[in-house]
Amino acid sequence: MIKYNLICKSCNLNFDSWFASSVEYEKLKKKNLLNCHNCNSLNVQKSLMAPRMISSSSSRSKQEIKKFKSVQNTIKEYQKFIKNNFEYVGKNFAYEARSIHYDKKKKEKGIYGTASKKDLKELKEEGIDAHLLPWVEDKSN
Repeated sequence: MIKYNLICKSCNLNFDSWFASSVEYEKLKKKNLLNCHNCNSLNVQKSLMAPRMISSSSSRSKQEIKKFKSVQNTIKEYQKFIKNNFEYVGKNFAYEARSIHYDKKKKEKGIYGTASKKDLKELKEEGIDAHLLPWVEDKSN
């Protein structure tokens, strides 16, 4: 497996992606199967990457772990706020969002739930404001 830092030349988004090999990356690129997950452009290229040196006492990895834990804790705080202030509608999210939007159905609380990327795209096309949020499963239980 190899990880490449990619850049979308259309929207300038930098993102990482894993490939089975450099040959596999080239095959996918040649077949126009690499696209930007932000703007869907096919104008995606590898950007410069520095090799990662692995050391057992790397302070950088300790910093990365600390940063990861901080981000994870922030996400958990958002999740707690969402759970306390919004109604969970599960897999019915797209249906409920449309009901609120088109039927002008008022809810005491906003809603949250699960939806596919296709559902989110369709909601956006219909002018319905919905956002994808990272969700961290609480494994401490």
